[in-house]
Amino acid sequence: MHTMIYDSDAFSVFQLDWDRDLGPGQQLAIRRGGYEIVDKFARKEIFLEGHIADGFRDRVHDLMQGSPSTDDIDEFLDGFSALSRQNLHAH
Repeated sequence: MHTMIYDSDAFSVFQLDWDRDLGPGQQLAIRRGGYEIVDKFARKEIFLEGHIADGFRDRVHDLMQGSPSTDDIDEFLDGFSALSRQNLHAH
């Protein structure tokens, strides 16, 4: 599942959740996912998963406790944008 959780003029953030089923008769084996951050001005994207995604979620939760403005959220996301090396290409 791909869910947009934030969208501004500068950034979009998507939460991705997917499950991997091992096959008939077996229970769900792996629950995975992450976050995709799209920097619209730099035309770059970054995907966070695992422990980094967990830390991102925790930091977002802490940020939201203070009723941040869009500028506050964009500034927070800009710190992650610097990690991106993947250029965004439209298809």
